[in-house]
Amino acid sequence: MKGNVIFDGNCIKLKGVKYYHHRNGGGLVAETARVAETAFVGLFAFVSGTAQVLDNVRIRDNAWVTGNAKISGNVLVCENAGIFGNAKVWGNVKISGNARIFGNAQVYDNAQISDDAFICDNVKVFKNARVSGNAGIFKNVRVSEDVWEE
Repeated sequence: MKGNVIFDGNCIKLKGVKYYHHRNGGGLVAETARVAETAFVGLFAFVSGTAQVLDNVRIRDNAWVTGNAKISGNVLVCENAGIFGNAKVWGNVKISGNARIFGNAQVYDNAQISDDAFICDNVKVFKNARVSGNAGIFKNVRVSEDVWEE
């Protein structure tokens, strides 16, 4: 890692990208990402790439958002959850556990993704759908009801 991490007092530079502490929560935000002042990025969470975190989104615990992901509304991303690629998440969604949302996936309305579930490709999860356990949903599936796999 020699030469890849630099701290100058105001920011941390990792592999040539500067990261600043977000005013609301203290988490790390890359200079290339966009995070609204009204959003919360917890102390151990981070936002990188060209990700956009807007409105009242809360990113807590060890959760992370990267790539070209866009999150808006009242979304909660917590625990060890990750959102990346071109994923879009909005509404009153909760992403928790070790869940992953990526590719061109869209999760919205009041959906909940938890445990070790993953949503990818062009999947849309919406309404009050809950995806949990070890469920993996991919390709062009639309989910508006509960899905789980033990």
